[in-house]
Amino acid sequence: MKLLRKILFPALLIATLFSACKKDDKDDAPGRTSHKLVFKAVGSAGVNLSVVAYGYDTQITTASNLSGNTWSSAEINVPASAINANITINGAAASSTATLKVQIYVDDQLKKEATSTGTILSGTAQYFF
Repeated sequence: MKLLRKILFPALLIATLFSACKKDDKDDAPGRTSHKLVFKAVGSAGVNLSVVAYGYDTQITTASNLSGNTWSSAEINVPASAINANITINGAAASSTATLKVQIYVDDQLKKEATSTGTILSGTAQYFF
């Protein structure tokens, strides 16, 4: 009986350890997909836009010497691995009631919008996929 306990107990212990440490290959996170991004900025009358930085993750594009009160990026195809989209645009206006609205469109749907007010305008928006 002692011999049986000496063999059976360690065998059960080892079997329990191996069955409890089974690797789980199942991915419970939902599937991620690629996206189409468009960034837009619209200033009120009298706003003059100057510089913009926009993109996703570390893929940032800048443009300077902008003119006028509206701006829109070309459509950007974003890989499924992307985490976030960002835009910052600056401008100036003579009136303290001037506004600057920045928008992030993902797959043709407005996902994020922010507004800046004043004579020195800086609009910033960030969207997480």
